[in-house]
Amino acid sequence: GILLLWAITAYGMTSILVWGAIFENQRIWIKARSKFFGDLIGCTLCTSTWVGFFMGAFVHSPFTELIGVNQYFGVFFDGMLASGGVWMINTIVEWFEETKGNG
Repeated sequence: GILLLWAITAYGMTSILVWGAIFENQRIWIKARSKFFGDLIGCTLCTSTWVGFFMGAFVHSPFTELIGVNQYFGVFFDGMLASGGVWMINTIVEWFEETKGNG
């Protein structure tokens, strides 16, 4: 339960940062000033990794709690978990969007 909620939260935060209209001006500003950060904020996998680091450090660390690894290693693996979870959720969402268009 908590792991699914954590992954959906990471997906939501990533979606808002990468595609949300509320951050469009900030994305434009970042992209105009830094290729590195502009590419990062435009990449779902990249942004979700950093979202996972943030959530693991400041919200909840699934790896530290469920597996019992050191907190610092946990935060690293939380980033990987968020990236994989967001990729999986995004793949499902895209499949539904494509299927809806063909139906």
